[in-house]
Parts: sequence; C-alpha cells; structure tokens
Amino acid sequence: MTQDEEMKDLPTPSQSIPSTLQHLKEIASIIETGSNLKEVRKISRAVRLTLALRSKLTAPVLSSFLHYVLPPHSTLSSYLPNSKGGDHEMEVDTATSAAIQTPAKHLLPELEIYCYFLVLLFLIDQKRYNEAKACSSASIDRLKNLNRRTVDVIASRLYFYYSYSYELTGDLAEIRGTLFQLHRIATLRHDELGQETLLNLLLRNYLHYNLYDQAEKLRSKAPRFEAHSNQQFCRYLFYLGKIRTIQLEYTDAKESLLQAARKAPVAAQGFRIQCNKWAIIVRLLLGEIPERTIFVQKGMEKALRPYFELTNAVRIGDLELFRNVAEKYATTFNTDGTNNLIVRLRHNVIRTGLRNISISYSRISLADVAQKLRLSSADPIADAESIISKAIRDGAIDATLDHANGWMVSKEIGDIYSTNEPQLAFNSRIAFCLNMHNEAVQALRFPKNTHKEKEIAEKRRERQQQEQELAKHIEEEDDDDDF
Repeated sequence: MTQDEEMKDLPTPSQSIPSTLQHLKEIASIIETGSNLKEVRKISRAVRLTLALRSKLTAPVLSSFLHYVLPPHSTLSSYLPNSKGGDHEMEVDTATSAAIQTPAKHLLPELEIYCYFLVLLFLIDQKRYNEAKACSSASIDRLKNLNRRTVDVIASRLYFYYSYSYELTGDLAEIRGTLFQLHRIATLRHDELGQETLLNLLLRNYLHYNLYDQAEKLRSKAPRFEAHSNQQFCRYLFYLGKIRTIQLEYTDAKESLLQAARKAPVAAQGFRIQCNKWAIIVRLLLGEIPERTIFVQKGMEKALRPYFELTNAVRIGDLELFRNVAEKYATTFNTDGTNNLIVRLRHNVIRTGLRNISISYSRISLADVAQKLRLSSADPIADAESIISKAIRDGAIDATLDHANGWMVSKEIGDIYSTNEPQLAFNSRIAFCLNMHNEAVQALRFPKNTHKEKEIAEKRRERQQQEQELAKHIEEEDDDDDF
C-alpha cells in the first residue's frame, strides 16, 4: 500500500469529530421528528442535548444555524453580535451553502422557539443581559400565540431564562404581571409543566423582595397537581421551606428543606448548598445540633464553614463566640438571606448555656449566671433572672429560683428512660422511614409502551387460526409417520 493510499484511508478531522453546527442540525432533526409524531420525549431529549453543547456555542455557529433553519426575513439574528471567528469560518461557509441548497419549507413552531432558546442561552453566557432581556421578551410574545404540547418543554425553559435575565439586571419586579398572565394562560391550556415553572418563578419573585405573605397566599391558592419535573418540585420545596421558616413553622420547614436537598440532583451543588444552609439554621432554631457529616460533604466544606462555626457556638452556648461568628461572617449571612434568622438564634444560645449551667451546678448565684452567659447589659442580674424564669416556664431547664438569696437551684436529674422520651424519639424515626418509603413508591413511574402497536381483534383471530392450522398439520404428519 502506498503512502497516498494510506492518507486516503485516514479520516479527516471533520469526519471523525462532528462539529457543534452538525450537532445542532441533528438536534433540529430530532425536534422536527418529535413535532411531526407529537412525541414530547424527543423534544425533552433535544433540550438535554442542547444543554450539553452550551459551552461550545459561538456567534458564528449560531448565526449559521439560524440561517440554516429560519427563513431569510427572520430578525432573530439581530440579537447576535457581529463577529467573525476564524476557527468557525469553515462551519459558517458549510451552513450557508447548505441553506442555499436546501429548498424553503414551512417553519415549525418548535424549531422557531428552539432558536429563541439557543440565542437566549448564548446571550446570558456572554453576559449581554440587555440583549437577553429583549430576546426573552420577544420569545414570550411569540409563545402567547402557541398552544402545542410539543412546545411546552422548550417554553418552560424560556420562562425560566426570561425571569433570570430580568433578575440579573435587577428588574425582576417589572415582569411580575407578565408571569401572572403566563400562569393563567398555562392553566387554561392545561400546561402543567408551565404551571409548575411559572409558580416557582412567581414565588422566587416574591421572595427576592422579602414578600413572604404574598408568596404564601399565592402558594395556597395555586392549583395543585402531580409534579412533572423533579427540578421544579425541588425548587418548590425549597421556597416552601423558606416561607415556613419565616412563619416560625420550623418543623414543616425542616422537612421541606431536607427533602429538597435529598431529591436534588448531585450536579446541582449550589442548590444543595443553599438547602443545607437553611436546613442547618432551622435545625438550630428547633434546638437540634446537625451532624458533623453535613459540613464535610464533598465540595461543600468551604461554603458551609461559617455555619459550622455558628453551630459550634450554639452547641457550646457561648454568647461571646456567637457574637464574634455573626460579625465575622455578616456579609455571607446577608448574601444568603439568613441574617434575620441568626438574630433569632441568640435566645437558643442563651438557653443552651443556661442548660449547661443547670447541669453543672446544683446551686449558683444569678450574678455568676450572668457572668458565665456573658450578658452585656445595664442590669445583667435582672436579665439573668428573667431569662431563667422564661427557661423554667418553657421547660428548658428543671430548676427553681430563690429570689431571697438570688440563687438558681437545679433539681436532681431523673432517669430519662423512665419517661416517654425514648418512645417518642423511636416513633418519630419510624414515621420518617415510613414517609420516605411512601414517597419512593409514589415516585415510581413506568413508561408507556407507545412503540408497540396493539393488535386489533381481526389480527388476533387470524393469528390464532393460523396457529390452530399449523398444530393440526403437525398432528397429521405425526399420524402419517406412525403408519
């Protein structure tokens, strides 16, 4: 074999590794097939494949793809920057020639909305937020006139990035009315995936401006149905947990936040970190101390470090250490929106320190209690007396106050196993396991056998008749063999 023949057998780079433009064309063909067959799963698959190509999108590639798919009079290319990439000139030329050679045909709505989705992804990644706002607004205006189930999957993504583009520019309040209008349209069209997405966007809109009462009213009156997207359900649980936390319903908030963190995908690390941050604060407010394993999860050690030190201060009951941690990480807590909740923890720190004192001393003066709790006020002894009285009334400590001598007298601690506490703790664990089992059973889904054609009655009768004739023929051959 000569050297020239060997060179001919070697694949060219364009043949061995498909370009981004070729991948987009394949995705467009998948969308076209899904639209013609009315299969939503193919549209969902196309969206997933697009997200995998997100980092490879460039202006020349997108411009070529838009020329390949859209009609010449389309204005969607105007949102792209006018730039020429040297590495993509071959792809641009190939796409242009393909567009010229391909005859004009009717543009599918799914492909048009998909092009909006691609351009919007590119503009947000390039931090062109003003262009992204204009592009998303144009896509929403187009979506209002479309009522197709195959468009709903891409539309739900557009709703999210529409809100996200306005959030990045600080204009989130401007689109609240539009989101309500879109939610009403999705409800009338029975677009349940769109309803899920828009409800979460409205809750996010309200919580962004700390409008928790309005968010709870909307959540309680919104129609409920079976969740269609695990991502949207996790977001809903997270927002519900935040609302319940502000409303002092810590038990329900803890369940929602832990469930959101457990159901969230492993790749959604930022979302899981936020869920864990709020769950840690809620558990501290409930008087619980989170396990150390929560703070050493892979990839979360640095983000959860402020909350680990905060947990340590609450566990020890050191009010001075609690103040130092709150001041040290004040910026982090403000960014996370948990600063107001940490202010509530001050009472828990004092109660924990008081519980440790009551266990260590059978009798201690109020002045020593104020000194050990490090109460910084004009009259620390009076503050210590009021704090001890409230703790005794709430059942946090088992002690009495001797006002005459200024003492706190602790009662003897009995055997906890002689009470109902172990039974209640065991019962709560059993209930948690049973609830998890029920949720797992309810989450089971089996795909429909849409690819199998059901036999009609005539075909079934013909098949049975053929089987009977074949069996009779075999019996006759057996009888002939006997003779």
